[in-house]
Amino acid sequence: MGISLPAFTPVEDSLWLTLCGRALDNRRPRSILGDRTADEIVRKLDYDCARFKLSESPIIGIAHRAKKLDEIAANFIARHPDAVGLDLGAGLDSRMFRIAPPSTVDWYDVDFPDVITARQRVMTERANAHGIGTDLTDPDWLDALPADRPAVIVADGLLAFLAEEDMISLLNRLTGHFPSGEIAFNGYSRFAIWAAKRYRGTQSIAGLLKSPGFDDPREPERWVPGLKLVKEILLTREPEVAEFPPALRMFNRLSAHSAAWSRKGTTVLRYRF
Repeated sequence: MGISLPAFTPVEDSLWLTLCGRALDNRRPRSILGDRTADEIVRKLDYDCARFKLSESPIIGIAHRAKKLDEIAANFIARHPDAVGLDLGAGLDSRMFRIAPPSTVDWYDVDFPDVITARQRVMTERANAHGIGTDLTDPDWLDALPADRPAVIVADGLLAFLAEEDMISLLNRLTGHFPSGEIAFNGYSRFAIWAAKRYRGTQSIAGLLKSPGFDDPREPERWVPGLKLVKEILLTREPEVAEFPPALRMFNRLSAHSAAWSRKGTTVLRYRF
């Protein structure tokens, strides 16, 4: 018997793009992320990833940024085994399965209610995993979460779908709710947003992107009191580049000489509060 999923809105439907990127990366001979769960979900649901016409570069890019966010979350949890973990706009991402936090960590996957319903139908339950179905712009959803433990918060792709004022409001509510923690997300420069609206592989989400992008990684420090940039991760300079196909590896090596050029693609920004 097949698995039936709720009818997604266009914004909710965008989860397939990143899910397919991770699944297709898993099928590569030298996978960057090794996300077998993503591949299993795509196969189980018989989803046609070919519709996105993703070339090797964006497939690797999706997997690479996910790996960096995994590393940030895992490192934080290693230092804070009583932490709260949040994956904002989680879609059908299996980040908690990849990180495998101890039972002392409460992990929250947050997305629209129908997406959380879909997660429950296609993913194995874990005792310390919780799904929160909400609109992230709702000011009250954080009330259900512990407020007395450090938190690590990750968002993969989400912020491109938020208007700047909604993004600023969300970051302020998150940092105001928890006593301390780290937050990491994709940094999209203005050029990266412009390009995403025109690249054929991202045409399915082009009309949904609301963020104007920002070029200075310290810009969020001016939005949120107490937020401090820990590291701007330029993916062109990360060790995984050595595993890229030759042409893409050379392009990244050349781009790595310039931070401004490296920012034309997606970066990963890590902050503490």
